[in-house]
Amino acid sequence: MSFDKKITTNGFVRIGLLLFALAANYAVSAQESADKIIAVVGRSRIILQSDLGIQFAQAKQQNPSITENDMCQLLQQMILQKMLMEQAERDSVLVGDEEVDAQLENRIRYFTSLYGSKEKLEQVSGKTIYQLKEEYRDVIKEQMVAEKLQGTILENSKITPAEVGAFYKKIPVDSLPFFPATVEVGQIVIDPPISEDMKDYAKDRLDKIRTSIVKDGRNFETEAAINSEDPGSRDNGGRIDGITRTGAWAPEFIAATFKLQPGEVSPVFKTKFGYHIVQMISRKGDEADVRHILIKPNVTTADFKKAMTTLDSIRNLLTSGKMTFQEAVGKFSTDEAAKRTGGMVTDMQTGTSELDMTKLDPGMVLLLDSMKQGDFSAPHIFINDARDKSCRIVYLRNRTSPHKANLKDDYGRIQEVAMSQKKQQKMQEWIKDRLPTFYLKIAPEYQTCAAIKAWGVSADAGK
Repeated sequence: MSFDKKITTNGFVRIGLLLFALAANYAVSAQESADKIIAVVGRSRIILQSDLGIQFAQAKQQNPSITENDMCQLLQQMILQKMLMEQAERDSVLVGDEEVDAQLENRIRYFTSLYGSKEKLEQVSGKTIYQLKEEYRDVIKEQMVAEKLQGTILENSKITPAEVGAFYKKIPVDSLPFFPATVEVGQIVIDPPISEDMKDYAKDRLDKIRTSIVKDGRNFETEAAINSEDPGSRDNGGRIDGITRTGAWAPEFIAATFKLQPGEVSPVFKTKFGYHIVQMISRKGDEADVRHILIKPNVTTADFKKAMTTLDSIRNLLTSGKMTFQEAVGKFSTDEAAKRTGGMVTDMQTGTSELDMTKLDPGMVLLLDSMKQGDFSAPHIFINDARDKSCRIVYLRNRTSPHKANLKDDYGRIQEVAMSQKKQQKMQEWIKDRLPTFYLKIAPEYQTCAAIKAWGVSADAGK
């Protein structure tokens, strides 16, 4: 029993993000050699050798430590997904087209950001965005339906503290992982209040840029590269691809964008980020490619002084015990995302507030080095996620030193692994119960896999 997992799954069947370009390249190479059916589930759901190869390539891309010895585990997951699809069909478990479209859009957006643009993604994959979506629509839908049924099977799974303790006691001492130093930190952020004069100046400046484009014929792309203060799009001439009505964009930005016709430039409008103009490049339904110029009002020294003075007063309330950290976050913080976590900084991928010290920026590590558990830092200026200067107080709620896993310091992590194992056991029970109801064949070379061998399948699916 170990914490180590080479192939990470969400429950039992998630096989990770689709690496569109990688899958496409592997599929081409598979066509050049003879393919083979290695598993059949039901009378129509097949798994090809090339399918397994693609999944292995994807897993290897995400975790280079995976070897060909892990092929059996991948195949087991793929077979289970087909079984779940068969059962979902029997139980009439459905996933709407809107849900599939949203998932496809999220994945396209991910790979667009990975490669830098839609054009680059299309170049690498050798397919248009439309072709990629259509090619993988059924694959995504199958994953979503399987996961939905799996969620139904596991929805009532719970684990007690006694079960967590029993799980921990069964772990051999030499298998306990060594955890690096971690911290739980919170922050109260106050963005400096911007004067009306600076707001007016920024708006007037963008009005002049717009006039030079609309009336004087200046090139929007050139003006964006010279003037825009959006680092994410400036170097690409202000271009942003794949804007959707349901995307994570400011509502004012969405409203202004979808009023435009191709080539049209919006009036100046304001969001929490500053002042904007948008030019429509092209639009297909509720998706648009645009160019964008952002001008941010300047923050003066006096503005920063006001924010620091406010934070100093807040720190006095905290250190005197007149207000709790959570109360201060709710009342004073200008960071809306932080309010949802009670001011605690969380890992974007896992949602946990327990952060590995090695993953924090050097400035934060240096600051925390001089703090004790329960301390509040002095107010200071920092660079936020939007790469702007802001002001904050940091709160060190907890700190752990490098150590071997133990129940006192790592209960949450141990609970998560114990819960994962309990869910896997429940899935194995579901398989044992349902397996006799499924038509299942597996190629001989994979029947010796430990996990698959336990299913007692002996027929050859490759013939």
